[in-house]
Amino acid sequence: MKFKKHTLKNGLRIVLAPMHETETVTVMVMTGVGSRYETRAENGLAHFLEHMFFKGTEKRPTAMDISRELDAIGAEYNAYTGKDRTAYYAKVEARHWETALDVVSDIFLHAKLEQEEIDRERGPITQELNMYEDTPMRHISDLWEMHLYGDHPLGWEIIGTKENIKGFQRKDFIKYLNRGYTASNVVIGVAGKMDEVKMKKEILKRFKNIRTGKKPVFKKIFEKQTVPGVFLQHKKTDQTHMLLGVRTYPMNHKDKYVLSVIATLLGGGMSSRLFMAVRERRGLAYSVHTSGENYYDAGYLATQCGVEHENLEKTIAVILDEYKRMTVEKVDAEELLKAKEYIKGKMAMGFEGSDDVVEYVITQETLYGKITTLEEKRKAIDKVTANDVIRVAKDIFQNKKLNLAIIGPHIHKEELEKIVKL
Repeated sequence: MKFKKHTLKNGLRIVLAPMHETETVTVMVMTGVGSRYETRAENGLAHFLEHMFFKGTEKRPTAMDISRELDAIGAEYNAYTGKDRTAYYAKVEARHWETALDVVSDIFLHAKLEQEEIDRERGPITQELNMYEDTPMRHISDLWEMHLYGDHPLGWEIIGTKENIKGFQRKDFIKYLNRGYTASNVVIGVAGKMDEVKMKKEILKRFKNIRTGKKPVFKKIFEKQTVPGVFLQHKKTDQTHMLLGVRTYPMNHKDKYVLSVIATLLGGGMSSRLFMAVRERRGLAYSVHTSGENYYDAGYLATQCGVEHENLEKTIAVILDEYKRMTVEKVDAEELLKAKEYIKGKMAMGFEGSDDVVEYVITQETLYGKITTLEEKRKAIDKVTANDVIRVAKDIFQNKKLNLAIIGPHIHKEELEKIVKL
């Protein structure tokens, strides 16, 4: 993976990743603000704003004008809002790169944000919120973070509340744009088959008047947990959906690659420990996986699955047993190697498309201020030892870091609190 980074005087960063073996180009613009940069009254504003960027500009007055132009060249285009970033992109056949750049830059810089369109979009966003709440497999992750982080921006749902969605006005969006969509907080990325000199020239032409300002700051989280935590949402469902895991480390922690190996050993792939223990040996769940999330100042590792209501306690016990085993039995060389190769294989396959490459490089630049190459990641994974695994496992798999989130028709939280112990 090759790339070149250019930083302008106003702080705007451009990352170009040429891929001459592909026939596509992906243009992505990312700003380093998401829902954790909101106040309680603003919660949901970052996501709502993302929607509004597609509702029209001076050059392309309506949503139809934007979508019709991109559809006419077979583009893939969308946007997404996270807790610490927001991105807009278009992937096209390489010969249409200029259209992709023009449209993405236009919506990013020149969205009209008309009050009439804001009022109209309240309905679709409210329905999006309802859809998430009616999808327990997805919503369990939101509840997990609500439980972990409480009344802190990291604990609020990205989509916001229905009350906020109903109340946002145009001035709220303008205020948020001026605070977070500034040159020093924006990264423009392009990956694919391109003329780098021409691409950079065209980017500079379109973004020369981007707003400037200081990077915004976020409210830090200070985690205070002394005993296992259980969060239960009573809901009539066909399955009980659960996330069981532990608090870990922030994104720049020295043991972040050890965490990746531990997550893979436990729940990465169909030969992982928990897949075998929960599904293959006991038939308790169809899907079982373990993964982690790392923010600037916090992180976690958790296992997710859906089970029959009556099998909840049995499943919890199996997962906890595997967590505990990580702390007392040193992983053997063969299993450790398999986990490392699994991670490296997934990384390689995740960089086949221009969209994959550009998202990676500008996410790295936005969050870390630097881009770790695949080769550097491979070397870091290879350095993880069995001693590292058991050391970190002992540190994270403790009762004071253990948490469980559940969606299902359960009411006896006290009974669950008794068994959620390592």
